Amino acid sequence: MVTTIPLFPLGTVLMPGASLPLHVFEPRYRQLTVDLITGAVPNKEFGVVAVREGFNPDVDGIEALAPVGCTAALLDARRLPDGRYDIVTRGARRFRLLEMDECSHSYLCGSVEFLPDAEKADDGDDLTRMLSASARAVHRRYCATAWKSDDWSEPAHEVGAAELAHVLAADCLLPMSDRQQLLEETHPVQRLRMVRMLIAREAGLLTRLRAVPTPMTTYSTDQSPN
Repeated sequence: MVTTIPLFPLGTVLMPGASLPLHVFEPRYRQLTVDLITGAVPNKEFGVVAVREGFNPDVDGIEALAPVGCTAALLDARRLPDGRYDIVTRGARRFRLLEMDECSHSYLCGSVEFLPDAEKADDGDDLTRMLSASARAVHRRYCATAWKSDDWSEPAHEVGAAELAHVLAADCLLPMSDRQQLLEETHPVQRLRMVRMLIAREAGLLTRLRAVPTPMTTYSTDQSPN
């Protein structure tokens, strides 16, 4: 089913289940925040979609955006005295972007179709359990190297195979292209293989270089891909 949602282009890839704080200062996205708070936007969800390097959606249109994004559900909003907002969101549902609408609202909107997994994950399957355990292990290795002990925590045991890869990737500073590939993958077992390989690669680099990644930052509404 095709539906229309507000779009929030950013220089990042949002994963389902991942937290995304935003500092909203641009007038059109202040209006989006108001519409989210008041319920004018159904389900208080908007679409976060990554901006391709070297492109600007205001100039290049839909060609500037990744083909698959993730909705962000509004959890909390605080209005600042000058009209800006600090909001907290969490990744919810993946979608495929079909068309972009620049005219209906002051902010961008898009026609999308939601993107479920192609198959259901079987948490009891031997291969799935092995991949889940292995992915959790490389995630522990990465986080123990990259972050202080109170900056991360292991995903709860109840997090199933369908969600696990996205949750693990959210803690790791993977390149945007890798994060986008994970977001677009619709086979849970293959997604576990991918995240295990990607995090193991990054953990190995950190160990060899004896370096830690730049701390995660709060993203702004700046539409520049830089």
